[in-house]
Amino acid sequence: MNDYINAIRNNYANFQGRARRREYWMYTLINGIIQFVLSIPLYGVLIRLSMQTDAGMDPSAALTGSTLIFGVIYLIYVLATFIPSLAIAVRRLHDTGKSGWWYLLNLVPFGSLVILVFMVLDSEPGSNKWGPNPKGLTGGAPTPAQNW
Repeated sequence: MNDYINAIRNNYANFQGRARRREYWMYTLINGIIQFVLSIPLYGVLIRLSMQTDAGMDPSAALTGSTLIFGVIYLIYVLATFIPSLAIAVRRLHDTGKSGWWYLLNLVPFGSLVILVFMVLDSEPGSNKWGPNPKGLTGGAPTPAQNW
């Protein structure tokens, strides 16, 4: 949870430097859980819409004021976390020694699989052109890890 809060609070639009695997995956996990929880009411509305359409009833009856409220809350959250999600992905690519422009591979078919492999790769040991190793590894000699 600290990695998620740190990415939102301290590194909101920070595209410089490097991000460890743990920081990236903890942010992604917590962001995914929050998006899932916020989308549950919207899935209920979709199910009600399909059931009313199949029964020949008026489908607009499922669209209530609470549906609009949950939809707006979900949209605000997704828009608010778009920049930090992009920033942490770019910093994770920097940690593996790749440029942030590699993230554009998500726009081509099967490019997201390549990005997934990059995100799973270990950090580049030592410093690279984006900064020192966030793990604390310098020249192959590990230093004691803090909190992992």
